[in-house]
Amino acid sequence: MIFENKLELQRLQTADELRKIGVNPYPHFLRRDMDITKFKIKFNHIKDTEERKAEGQFVGLAGRIKLIRDAGKAIFANIEDEDANLQIYFSNKTLDPEWFNVVKKNIEVGDIVYVRGYAFITRTGEFSMHVSEITLAAKAISPLPEKYHGLVDIEMRYRQRYLDMIMNPEVRNDFKKRSIIVATIRRFFEDKGFLEVETPMMHPIAGGANAKPFVTFHNALGVDRYLRIAPELYLKRLIVGGFEAVYEMNRNFRNEGMDLTHNPEFTSIEFYWAYHTYHDLMGLTEDLFTTLIDKLEMPKVIEFDGMQIDFSKPFSRITYKKALVDIGGLDPAIIDDREKILAKLKSDGFEANSKLDLGHLQAELFDNYVESKLINPTFITDFPISISPLSRRNDKHPDIAERFELFIAGRELANGFNELNDPIDQYNRFAGQIDAKNAGDDEAHEMDEDYVRALGYAMPPTAGEGIGIDRLVMLLTNKKSIRDVVLFPAMRPLKNENQPKESK
Repeated sequence: MIFENKLELQRLQTADELRKIGVNPYPHFLRRDMDITKFKIKFNHIKDTEERKAEGQFVGLAGRIKLIRDAGKAIFANIEDEDANLQIYFSNKTLDPEWFNVVKKNIEVGDIVYVRGYAFITRTGEFSMHVSEITLAAKAISPLPEKYHGLVDIEMRYRQRYLDMIMNPEVRNDFKKRSIIVATIRRFFEDKGFLEVETPMMHPIAGGANAKPFVTFHNALGVDRYLRIAPELYLKRLIVGGFEAVYEMNRNFRNEGMDLTHNPEFTSIEFYWAYHTYHDLMGLTEDLFTTLIDKLEMPKVIEFDGMQIDFSKPFSRITYKKALVDIGGLDPAIIDDREKILAKLKSDGFEANSKLDLGHLQAELFDNYVESKLINPTFITDFPISISPLSRRNDKHPDIAERFELFIAGRELANGFNELNDPIDQYNRFAGQIDAKNAGDDEAHEMDEDYVRALGYAMPPTAGEGIGIDRLVMLLTNKKSIRDVVLFPAMRPLKNENQPKESK
C-alpha cells in the first residue's frame, strides 16, 4: 500500500467517514465562476466603499486549502489556485450548523474545496470571501509539508514536482515563463516564414550529432532503433525535397552523464534556411534574443548565476583560433602544433589523448582556456573541420568549417553552420567517422547512406542551427541547474523504488 504512515491512514479513515454520511470526497461537476485573480480584480473597488463588502453578489471559486485558523465557531482559511491566494471566512452562522461541524472536523490543509460567497474586507483590512457554501472537491490523503519549513529537500522537489509546485508557487511561475519562451520562439520563426515540421523520434541510424544513443528494439520490424540524438539529417532531407525554411522544436535523447547542464532527455530547436549563410543565422539569433527579452519584459542587462549578462550591445564575433589567443591567453606558436598543445595541456594539469588530431586538441584548448570566460553573448566562428563533420568547408581554408557557436555565461547555447551539401565530401566524412568509431569513439557518426543519396539529388546552399531550449530557459530564469527548468528531470532510482528486472 502506498499510503501507510499514520497521518495518511487517518485521512483515509476520514474519507471513509465522509462516504458513510453521504459525502463523496471526490465529486465532479463543480464549476467555479472565475479564478481568484479575476475575483480580486472584479471586487477590488469595495476597499473604497463605506460598506467594504459586496453582499448579495455571490461568486463560486475553487482552490487548495493552504492554511486553516480555527476560532471555534468561526474559521479563517486560505485557498490557492493556479495564480493567486485568497482568505476565506465561514462560521456556524454563515453555514448550516450541522454542516459547519462536518467541515470543521473533516476538511484539512491540502484538500481542494469549492466555495461560494461574496467579497468583503476584514477588520484587519484583508480582502477575503465571506463564504455561504463550501463543498469538498478533492480530499488530500497525503498531508502537505509543515508550513514554516516547506519543501526544501532539493531531491524531493525534483522527484515530486507536483508537490514542489504546490508548496512553491514561484516554481509554477518559472514553468509558465518557459511556456511563454517556447510560444514566442514559435511565433518568431513563423513570422520569418519558417514551417514547423515533425520528424521521427526513432531512427534506424544514430546520427545528426556526436553523442551516445539510447537503443531500443522494434518488435514488428525485428530491428534495433535509436532514440534520436538530433533531427538534423531528416530536416535537411526536407530541404532537398523543396522546403526552404523549416524548424522543429522537440525532444532529443543522449545516453550520457547528467550534471547541471545535461539531462538525457532535453528540448532543442533546429532550423534550416536555404539560400542563406551562417552569418545570416547569427543575425537571426540576435533578433531572437531581442524578441525574447522584450516579450518577457526583462532589462537589457540580466543577472545569471552572479554574472551580469549584457544584451544591450551587438553580440561579439571572434574566430576560433583568435579566441584561443585573445581570450584564452595562449601563445600563438602552439595553436597549430600538436606536440606543443599536448605539452601545454600536460603542464597545466589537463588530460588529453595523444592520439587526437589537431582539431580535437584545439578543442581541448578551447574547453579549458576559453569557454568559461565567454560571459557576454559571443559568437565563436570558423571551427576546426575535424570536429565539424556535417559543416561545409571554407573554400580558401579547407581545414576550417564555416560554423559558429554562441556562448553566454560561459556556456554554449547555439550551434550553427553552412551545411555540407557535397555528397562525396559527406560520404568521405562519414567514412572518417567510422574509422573514429572503430578506434573507440562511441560518439562518432554512423554511415548514413540514405542521407548521402538524398544529397545526391542536390541540396541548395543552406545554413542550419540548433539552440538548446532548456539552457536558454535557465539563462532567462536565472536557474543554475537544468533540473529547475525541466518539469520531470531524470533521477537516480531510490533504493526502495520498485524497478523492472533486467531482461536476460
